[in-house]
Amino acid sequence: MFGRAPKKSDNTRYYEILGVSQNASHDDLKKAYKKAAIKNHPDKGGDPEKFKELAQAYDVLSDPEKREIYDQYGEDALKEGMGGGGGGHDPFDIFSSFFGGSPFGGGGSSRGRRQRRGEDVVHSLKVSLEDIYLGTSKKLSLSRNVLCSKCNGKGSKSGASLKCAGCQGTGMKVTIRHLGPSMIQQMQHACNECKGTGETISDKDRCTQCKGEKVVQEKKVLEVIVEKGMQSGQKISFPGEADEAPDTVTGDIVFVIHQKEHPKFKRKGEDLFVEHSLSLTEALCGFQFVLTHLDGRQLLIKSNPGEVVKPDSFKAINDEGMPLYQRPFMKGKLYIHFNVDFPESLSPEQVKALEAILPSKPGASQLTDMEVDECEETTLHDVNMEEEMRRKQQAQAEAYDEDDDMPGGAQRVQCAQQ
Repeated sequence: MFGRAPKKSDNTRYYEILGVSQNASHDDLKKAYKKAAIKNHPDKGGDPEKFKELAQAYDVLSDPEKREIYDQYGEDALKEGMGGGGGGHDPFDIFSSFFGGSPFGGGGSSRGRRQRRGEDVVHSLKVSLEDIYLGTSKKLSLSRNVLCSKCNGKGSKSGASLKCAGCQGTGMKVTIRHLGPSMIQQMQHACNECKGTGETISDKDRCTQCKGEKVVQEKKVLEVIVEKGMQSGQKISFPGEADEAPDTVTGDIVFVIHQKEHPKFKRKGEDLFVEHSLSLTEALCGFQFVLTHLDGRQLLIKSNPGEVVKPDSFKAINDEGMPLYQRPFMKGKLYIHFNVDFPESLSPEQVKALEAILPSKPGASQLTDMEVDECEETTLHDVNMEEEMRRKQQAQAEAYDEDDDMPGGAQRVQCAQQ
């Protein structure tokens, strides 16, 4: 008697969970699972249900027989018992197979000892303002430790290890220092004999590839994508790409963006600022100039007819600032800060010509000869206020020093009344 063929159901969900196509290779599946599982691991604050789904999807798709059944009949067929069932493995066991040990020590379950998380490796990534404006990618070559493939991160040929005699397997040593009579200082530090692991490997049993170190060095090239509008100080993370170590959840490699100073443009959030100096003639009679933007475009900047630009004034151009992060088609403003360069002096003829053109002087400046004779004449001098204030502060400090040096300085002021 022949059994009825199982009804075909959804056969794409597991691929969607791992974020791969249906024709993904075994290596593609491993890479996708490893990246997503590290990101969603409960020890890193990930979603336990998502972590479980990832393990279930990988368990099915990494098995050729289960994958064939899943591709033909979907998830229900596996639940009904075809192919030995689906998703029956502990998700932590599947995860630990990638890192040479259980994620919770020896138990392979969340009921066991929680596995420590490796440290993140942080690098500074210096980029130009043009890089952030346009977006860019940078390929960086890094060296990192990975678990030895020959011994699966055990460090020994047999996979066994001995308890360290120096620290009795604790991985820590205590040093006592005598500071004085009845005074001691107790310090705890990692055991130098086992490097804090609590175990040692005999010379004969050492792995020939890693020499008992459990890890070997690997060169890796990472492509860092700097998106348009990113901020200085923003982080770009590569989950699980830091140094691997036995019984450790691998940390992340983190790149922190640091924008280099730009000679022309200053950035404030989504806006750009640029300084421009005008001659007095341009400020009064109009101006136009070309500004080369960060993407190489030539912007024509010009004043309106009859417009007078005052010193220390600002003008803005909409949609010519920085692109917004993850919304690159929206941009901030470009602000232009105008300075006006005045001439050092004018000839009498120039003064008369200007007086004839410009508005007349205010009444207070039109004095009679008699009123002028009654005033005391003064002379104006050019002065640098920063240097002036510095000189005064120095003179004050010297005066105080002289007072301190006088004999009996504290006795100089005495009461005149008896």
